[in-house]
Amino acid sequence: MLLLKNARLFAPAARGVVDVLVAGERVEAIEPAGALSWPAALGDVVDLQGARVVPGLVDAHVHVTGGGGECGLHTRVPRIVLSALTRAGVTSCVGTLGTDVTTRTMRELVATTLGLRAEGLGAWCWTGGYAVPVQTLTGAVRDDITFVDPVIGVGELAVSDHRSSQPTFDELVRIAADCHVGGLMTGKAGVLHLHLGDGARGLSMVRRALEETELPARTFHPTHVNRQRFLVDEAIALARRGCVVDVTAFDPGDEGVAVEDVVGRWLDEGLPAERLTVSSDGAGCLPTFNEQGELVHMDIGRPDTLTKALQELLRRGRALSDVLPFFTSNVARLLRLTGRGVVVAGGSADLVILGDDDGVRDVLARGRWMVRGGEVVVRGTFETAAS
Repeated sequence: MLLLKNARLFAPAARGVVDVLVAGERVEAIEPAGALSWPAALGDVVDLQGARVVPGLVDAHVHVTGGGGECGLHTRVPRIVLSALTRAGVTSCVGTLGTDVTTRTMRELVATTLGLRAEGLGAWCWTGGYAVPVQTLTGAVRDDITFVDPVIGVGELAVSDHRSSQPTFDELVRIAADCHVGGLMTGKAGVLHLHLGDGARGLSMVRRALEETELPARTFHPTHVNRQRFLVDEAIALARRGCVVDVTAFDPGDEGVAVEDVVGRWLDEGLPAERLTVSSDGAGCLPTFNEQGELVHMDIGRPDTLTKALQELLRRGRALSDVLPFFTSNVARLLRLTGRGVVVAGGSADLVILGDDDGVRDVLARGRWMVRGGEVVVRGTFETAAS
């Protein structure tokens, strides 16, 4: 048992100053400050003295097995470690494969996802990667969603990118249909998480799918839509039609749009608030190519770009309760991760306590302290192993 007293709670809506009771991995109760108390022998009591408490961040796009490999096999990014996520305030993540579905496999992705669960995180994964046919674990998309517990949909299938398999429209909608029906059968998200490249075709196949098929708009979840300015405009049009679109918290360069600017535009223009999410592309390769498709520069995605984006939004005067859903409840709602991305009685005890600088000070994941006072207190199994 753990009692957090005098917490200024954003759940993500502002709840005022409250006491939060945690029992095991769940939030047991939320009551007005001073309403909950018991002898210290029954559990720890922490007086937060008005510090802001928010839901743990939900990151729908993390290369948990590592991305990269686009400049030779020596450039494969190492798998992500637990503390890289928790110190960024991420308590729930969805793992993905990327370009490389040859040396990276679904077996490895599922195993790594379950490993993160064992280390204390909330973790799920997409099946497949950039390529078509989809590289599944069981041999079929619908079977993966139905029979493989962590799998909640397909991703990150690539379109409008020279690294994609150049899928046809028919191939794309059949995969989306398998996602949708798999979700109906299981109660899982059943989402097709789409990687967007820089190609001029942009989101044209998604628009066509909405016009020519009966698939619901929520089936399609395009990501990296802020990598090009024209993609942001296309994504906004899709959001008006019911799609949830995803922006990546990375440096967009001269041709893209910073995540803070997209969120700001979303709020200023009164766009559908629940139809935007933010992800990190953590441990993924962030390449820059020339016109011949040759790699000229490579960076690596980091989960802490999420909290840096949140800090920047607050620095610009945005209200915490307005911007938090893009990093928390919007993601969990789309992915049907019940009890995540919110702070509610009966929900998962995934809590982040913000410091005076709006950064991550303390983190609880599934009721367990992961970060205290900005210092990591729980590390992954081999994080401290000698090299």
